[in-house]
Amino acid sequence: MGATSAVAVTGTSCDSRAVRPGDLFVCKGTAFRTEFLRSALDAGAVAYLCDGARAAELAAAAPGVPALVTREIRPAMALASAAAYGHPDRDLPIVGITGTKGKTTAAYMLRSIVDAAHGDGSCGMIGTVETYDGAGEAPARNTTPEPPDLWRHLANARDARLAALAMEVSSQALKYDRTLGVSLAAGCFLNIGLDHISPVEHADFEDYFTSKLRIFEQCRTAVVNLDSEHADRVLEAARSGSAERVVAFGIDRPEADVWAEGLADAEEGISFTLHLRDASARVSLPFPGAFSVSDALCAAAAADLLGIGVEKVAEGLAATRVPGRMEFHRSADRRLTVVVDYAHNGYAFESLLSAVAGTFAGARAIAVFGAVGGKAQERRRDLPSVAARYVDYIVLTSDDPWTEDPADICREMEAALPAGFPHEVVLDRERAAERAFELAEGQRSVVLLLAKGHERYQHTRDGFVPCASDCELAERGVAAYDRAHPTGR
Repeated sequence: MGATSAVAVTGTSCDSRAVRPGDLFVCKGTAFRTEFLRSALDAGAVAYLCDGARAAELAAAAPGVPALVTREIRPAMALASAAAYGHPDRDLPIVGITGTKGKTTAAYMLRSIVDAAHGDGSCGMIGTVETYDGAGEAPARNTTPEPPDLWRHLANARDARLAALAMEVSSQALKYDRTLGVSLAAGCFLNIGLDHISPVEHADFEDYFTSKLRIFEQCRTAVVNLDSEHADRVLEAARSGSAERVVAFGIDRPEADVWAEGLADAEEGISFTLHLRDASARVSLPFPGAFSVSDALCAAAAADLLGIGVEKVAEGLAATRVPGRMEFHRSADRRLTVVVDYAHNGYAFESLLSAVAGTFAGARAIAVFGAVGGKAQERRRDLPSVAARYVDYIVLTSDDPWTEDPADICREMEAALPAGFPHEVVLDRERAAERAFELAEGQRSVVLLLAKGHERYQHTRDGFVPCASDCELAERGVAAYDRAHPTGR
């Protein structure tokens, strides 16, 4: 402690612009400047946390202000935030969900189940699309927030007496201790695939996989997908972690605690029989594909741990809606279907596109997508090579190019396509969607708008530039089609 006076700390913040009276201000980051501390103190911060390398400098800038000095700022920030907000995880059932794909869908499925059982608004949500904590709802910035924001949301959910909270847990959050100290009622592991490998994310697959497995260090019950790649290793980590119990789920696996059989695909979605311990129910999902069933089994297993019965589980799953994930937009004559999905890595592309190809057999499939700049460079190879196996035509476009030229990214993606594969490059994403609808004219078609989903911005070298979401582009395309092809009704 940099000063001996005792102060009451009621919250934490690592952003001087968001400080509230009573906060402990966290001085972190390579861009941190001393004036940020001064601003935080002016806004009502009563103490600060810093690493030892900055201790003398900050003590001179803020003489007499109580300080916590640490050798490791990230874990200290997490533990200090938990204490400042009174450890709300002790009074709130929290379900953490990790995986290469499906985190968002599984979290929304669980939310829908909890709401079916306890009433609308009874389940909190922290994830890629939005944050809802009982005190407010807002678009998300990160999949898993930094500890000061995370613990504030958990405290709000506790104070609002929510029945539960579903939280997506990213590999970055686990690697960099954003969720350190959070006691999870259930830690769910959906799947693992190659993604997020870059100098600014994970050095290699082993680092990525090991980071995700850390979820089992902080859960009372481990929930594991037996159908996942490397399931044996995941189970081993689950059994050797902090969990008192391991619950397994899978498709056509009667040996599992939670399992599905009798899968039946249709254009409106997929149905199956859910077995939940000694009970069963027929479930209809508004999404296609076996991967959607896996997400549903994960949510069902977590709901069972929360004491929710199979009938409410089935009701909640059937009512699930996920912004920008497996959203279907259909023309009045049903000859045009637009699929909006956030799929943005090779694993997700394989799952989604194989399901769509099987469900819409005979329809012309046109995919619109790009790849992000500055990270996850494996996507520039994986996305086009996977898509070419399932669709008839590809329109390559921009997707958060960041500091790179989107034309350069598209050229790399073109190089990964099979020789002669039908495609074109349209860098403006809105125009790329329009081009896909033009190509769909004259025959039964499926247009897939991929990787952006609900997002209303492009991350470019000029910052975050507003744009229409893929959901909006889908609505426009279907509306234009219906105007051009009146059904007579």
